[in-house]
Amino acid sequence: MEGNKRLDGAMRERGFKQYELADAVNTHLIGRGHEGTVGDRTVRNWLTGRTRWPHPRQREALEAVFGRTADALGFRPPGRRSLTKPSEGPVDRRNFLTGAGGTTVTVVAPFLGAPRQVGTSDVIRLRDGLDALMALDDKKGGHEGLERAALAGAAEALEKQRLGATQRVRQRLFSVAADYTATAAWSALDAQRGDRAHALLGRALYLAGMGRDSVAELQVWNLYAMPANQRGEHSDAVDSAMAAQATTVTKRDPLFASLAHARTAVGHSGRDRQAALRSLGHAREALSKAVPAAPRPSWTAFYGPAELTALTAVVHNRIGNFAAAEAASHRALSSIPRQFRRNRAMATAQLALAQVRQGDVDQACASASTAFELMEGHSIPGRMRSRLGDFYRDLITLAPGATAVREWGDRYRSERSRA
Repeated sequence: MEGNKRLDGAMRERGFKQYELADAVNTHLIGRGHEGTVGDRTVRNWLTGRTRWPHPRQREALEAVFGRTADALGFRPPGRRSLTKPSEGPVDRRNFLTGAGGTTVTVVAPFLGAPRQVGTSDVIRLRDGLDALMALDDKKGGHEGLERAALAGAAEALEKQRLGATQRVRQRLFSVAADYTATAAWSALDAQRGDRAHALLGRALYLAGMGRDSVAELQVWNLYAMPANQRGEHSDAVDSAMAAQATTVTKRDPLFASLAHARTAVGHSGRDRQAALRSLGHAREALSKAVPAAPRPSWTAFYGPAELTALTAVVHNRIGNFAAAEAASHRALSSIPRQFRRNRAMATAQLALAQVRQGDVDQACASASTAFELMEGHSIPGRMRSRLGDFYRDLITLAPGATAVREWGDRYRSERSRA
């Protein structure tokens, strides 16, 4: 059986080993919303000629990775005897991803075609694309379009990583890919797609290790703790938060230490009241030592005194201090910046929970309605729908026949079904 010399040559030119090509193709597939099922055996079948015409999605991914047509890579469809189409010349194109309300986000200018060196300017452009996605998340929350855009950014970072001019540039590109992948995982978490988020977090943690990026590692462990809390797996939540505390960046920057302690407090609040309050104290102490204007990745912009106060409300609600939770929610809402619409809506839902658990039905319904108004123009992210669902269950348990409860329930069902 004749081997595929053109694919072999293209791999040598790009410096791909078989498993690396499989990884690049899978990254592209995942970025387009498909399963990444290509393995070493698949690549061997391409190289040996056993598979002469890959699946359409795999062909598309191969063409994107190499910037060449499938024919130019040595593949031929059934019935074709020769490969006559010449290899395409270099192509330079820019991907644009459209977010909510027609928002267009430039993610990267991907390199396709003949190899060229990649440098610091490429890293900066990729970081700019990530910042744009963070701004979109602040307004709309997690959604499928944001996840796709983030995975596309990760795929481009990994493609460029193989062409990095220096080891430092290549390492920074791994770091960028980790940040994009963690952003995709966060979007899946916010949309309540836990299995999908878990797979992406594992990938992000690997990339953070390759990039030797302790900030990205902390981000991933912080995200791991969140679904564990939601599932009631308190030990896993605390263990993940403690792993975040153990990252080296917490020794350099108290803000990161504070975030890790706050996440630990939320984990403890499901079973250990005193440990939760102790961790909150550590979080406040660390944050008091942080330099607000220090350079940090854009994903950290949400965290500061206001967000810590919002997490304090979560902890107090979970340990049964409902009056303290209400007070903390009010303080958080007075200081969370206006551009963080989703965070303000989450804090408002937390306020409504605290109020209904104190028996204040009318005020709780009014507060919960404000959460809908804050997200007006956007669909309600899955995590927020879940929190509002908790509120509704408490509401109908407390006062099932009240007029305010019926009216709020009608609005909740209407908003929940809104695309």
